[in-house]
Amino acid sequence: MDNKNLKEDAGDSSSSSAASKPNKSSSVAAEATTVVNRSATLPEPVRRVIQNFLLVWLDANIDETKEDFKNSLQHLRKLVASITTFKDPQQCVNFFSEIKKEKIFLIVSGALGRQIVPEIQAMPQLETIYVFCDNESYHEEWTKTVSKVKGVYTDIKSICQALEIDRERCDRAMISISFNGLDPLFMYTQLLKETLLEIEDDYRQSIKDLAEYCREQDDIPEDQIKPIENEYHNHTPIWWYTAETFIYPMLNRGLRQMDVNIILKMGFFIRHLHNHIAELHREQQGSVPIKFQVFRGQGLSNEDFEKMKKTKGSLMSFNNFLLTSRDRKISLENFARPATRNPTSVGILLVMTIDTAMCTKLSTSFAEVSKVGYYKDQEEQILFSTHTIFRIDRIECIEDKHTDRLWQVNLTLEGNQDDDFNKLTARLREEFRWSTGWSRLGDILIHLGEFAKAEHLCKTLIEKASTDKERSNYYHQLGRVYTDMGEYSKALSSYEQSLEIRKTVLPPNHPDLAISYNNIGLIYDNMGEYSKALSSYERSLEIRKKALPPTHPDLATSYNNIGIVYKNMGEYSKALSSYERALEIQRIVLPPNHPALAASYNNIGIVYNSMGKYSKALSLYERSLEIKKIALSQNHLDLAPSYNNIGVVYQNMGEYSKALSSYERSLEIKKMALPSNHPDLATSYNNIGMVYGKMGDYSKALPSYERSLEIRKIALPSNHPGLATSYNHIGLIYDNMGEYSKALSSYERSFEIRKIALPSNHPDLATSYNSIGNVYQNMGDYSKALSSYERSLEIRKIALPPNHPDLATSYNNIGIVYKNMGEYSKALSSYERSLEIRKIVLPLNHPDLAASYNNIGIVYDSMGLYSKSLSSYERSLEIQKITLPPNHPDLAASYNNIGAVYNSMGEYSKALSYYEKDLEISLKALPPNHRSLAASYNNIGAVNDNMGEYSKALSSYERSLEIQKVALPPNHPDLAASYNNIGIVYKNMGEYSQALRYYEEAEETWKKSLPPNHPHIALVKNNIEIVKNKM
Repeated sequence: MDNKNLKEDAGDSSSSSAASKPNKSSSVAAEATTVVNRSATLPEPVRRVIQNFLLVWLDANIDETKEDFKNSLQHLRKLVASITTFKDPQQCVNFFSEIKKEKIFLIVSGALGRQIVPEIQAMPQLETIYVFCDNESYHEEWTKTVSKVKGVYTDIKSICQALEIDRERCDRAMISISFNGLDPLFMYTQLLKETLLEIEDDYRQSIKDLAEYCREQDDIPEDQIKPIENEYHNHTPIWWYTAETFIYPMLNRGLRQMDVNIILKMGFFIRHLHNHIAELHREQQGSVPIKFQVFRGQGLSNEDFEKMKKTKGSLMSFNNFLLTSRDRKISLENFARPATRNPTSVGILLVMTIDTAMCTKLSTSFAEVSKVGYYKDQEEQILFSTHTIFRIDRIECIEDKHTDRLWQVNLTLEGNQDDDFNKLTARLREEFRWSTGWSRLGDILIHLGEFAKAEHLCKTLIEKASTDKERSNYYHQLGRVYTDMGEYSKALSSYEQSLEIRKTVLPPNHPDLAISYNNIGLIYDNMGEYSKALSSYERSLEIRKKALPPTHPDLATSYNNIGIVYKNMGEYSKALSSYERALEIQRIVLPPNHPALAASYNNIGIVYNSMGKYSKALSLYERSLEIKKIALSQNHLDLAPSYNNIGVVYQNMGEYSKALSSYERSLEIKKMALPSNHPDLATSYNNIGMVYGKMGDYSKALPSYERSLEIRKIALPSNHPGLATSYNHIGLIYDNMGEYSKALSSYERSFEIRKIALPSNHPDLATSYNSIGNVYQNMGDYSKALSSYERSLEIRKIALPPNHPDLATSYNNIGIVYKNMGEYSKALSSYERSLEIRKIVLPLNHPDLAASYNNIGIVYDSMGLYSKSLSSYERSLEIQKITLPPNHPDLAASYNNIGAVYNSMGEYSKALSYYEKDLEISLKALPPNHRSLAASYNNIGAVNDNMGEYSKALSSYERSLEIQKVALPPNHPDLAASYNNIGIVYKNMGEYSQALRYYEEAEETWKKSLPPNHPHIALVKNNIEIVKNKM
């Protein structure tokens, strides 16, 4: 008989809360490596800030002592500073295999080229091949069929000429373009540009700092650094940008990759270049035609070209400065057509129509630069400042006898008509108003989830800070970075350093001190140190009460955060009181649709959700969302937590399709506003995985959790608690799938991270012990399960108040183990202790109370005390009918368990009636192949078997098995249970050979999935002996 025990385990669904946050920021340094790498070992990485490709030279006869080799290197170094050399072709192939996101230019000897090129020519990272040999005509023959071969050369100067053209083409292709309209990077780099334009620094010192930084790199020759260091004032910014120096590629690389080092060092030049373009634009306005066309030729990867074709009619944007030409032929022949030689790219000629009236309206700056640029009077070039937006009008193939990979793309300069995007940008500007200068760059990086870059920036700014006030602000911002990284001890240290400085320079009740105490409280809350968190928040509130008017919004923030701690402590009535005090202040001082009011309704909703009052929680979440929709754009990032939390409530109510829809809407918004590997996206994938898990769709749940983990691995430090959450949930899916060794491995990985990242008595460690206990219990290893549950309880007793709901969970799970061990009195005692806590801390009709009555009923059923069991199950059902929707899966479980009691009492018709109610609800509430449906059919089969209705029993058992085969892995223990039950029916029908076949299938499956001494294996062995004796 299958009982649907209502077990409990710690979940992970995100909810939003507020914490106050001023800030400030910092910068970065680099490390040196070799310039030329040899073939004895795989090359070490070099530090490159201008070279957008790797140059590799493969030749068995490379000899550093020979003059011709030294001469060749000398010529190549005029173009590139980083050259990787190999003598051994296999080592070269291995090196190529390790390079994933770089372009490689290869110089190869004729002999080795013939050997290696067929093996590597399809590698997407290989851009161009130059064959360097003595016999040009011989090697031209085999290279004709290799499109990536640029040519066959007999002297190094010819290679250098070809390489120079390809280098420029590569640099042009690396400009940052978005084909998805206006993406998050466009928005953040636009805010970055605005920030850089506001900074007023000593540009003479900035030039010196840039020169120093360049000397630390491996790909900038000294003869390019000295001129800018000594002669910067002799030329205009546009001259430097268009000159053959490191400026152009380095600046484009910095803006494309949001490289903090480069942006810090070149911030002054971005400002100078933009201002120079704007100045020329004003001077040239009268001489520019009303409408004109410019051209730009470049290569585009096949993948990016496909994206472009799909967005025809939509917007594309350039985040970098954009250099264009008035000469179509030069753009086409020098830059677009050569890109077609590489099968992994297409050549595109951008034909851009510019309306000067539109430029004036949009404040888009451009200038004709041929008279002020490096190449004076050679080619008429137009240079646009950053963040130009174009509409893709037409994409058409250009006639070409060699290839169909040459395309013309017609663009029209457009304004940003996206109202949602503009509102979102304006809101971010409002959020960043507290910070200025470089500190705002730190805020931008934090919003982008670029925590390592933000950390480096803050540390640099701390070193450079000229006043205590600046230093304290940068330490504070560094604390915010570490908080988001999950490095709580470092965050605490940074906040405390900021606080110590503030104590020395500010009056004792200054509002900035309250901010420090507030954020220290936030860290203690994250660390599970709730009493310390409460103390810090109360100190913050105390200062604010003295320093601020009684209805100041910051007081509301303090009450809100105190509410968060009480909620985490399970003190729901105190949490509600604090949240309502915050809301009371906000209603007085804020307009009725202010986003802060939405945050308060949201947080009150979280408490009601925790209390099991789902309809109230849903109403509050919807009120919060309603306000946000009025106050914000329809795709504003702040709407995502509301949809997420509505999803949480629907999930708790068993409305899984609605939950999934809400989670997916939350994810959709985050994808629009955040980079692809932002940690908040991981939270969405996690919660989507959770719904699929509840629906029993493990094949969809697992990839969602794995996507969440993949993002967290990229975005977060290796021991961030978020990774532990992902491993824990992956373990839960494997546990449900009956893959217990994989589940245990995932749970233990989660536990290892938590041990490193969190204090020794953090509640999340208790969650890990609880999860490990679950898997041991499912494996039938009850002593280990009990030990894990008791360790979980021990931590919770230290970390949490004596009546916290999580303690009830621990007692509940200990009760489950004792029940499975046949220690019914101990099980009953544990369940009753769990119920006692829940009665104190939870509302009268909370679903967790129903779970307690249910589990007490299971024990009484196992003890044969059927009337007591029935009474407990009916009390559970009574609560569920009040708090849950009529088709909630938990109601089905209650009907199932009442049916089980009647079955045990021999009242088979009543049992069948309850089992059928269970099935009726389950069919409405669950997907068609959910394992709970298999349990329902199994139990209907069991009662029919007891009634002697063997054909009906067999039909039900077979339907159960059919579902399990779809829903579960091939060796899941539940499949074995079905084989065993089908065997029982065949035995009762006297079909002993069929019975034996199914019993043996059960034995084989259980042996694969359970420990050798598990009672189920002993049971089926006994069944086999019985049927063999009857044969």
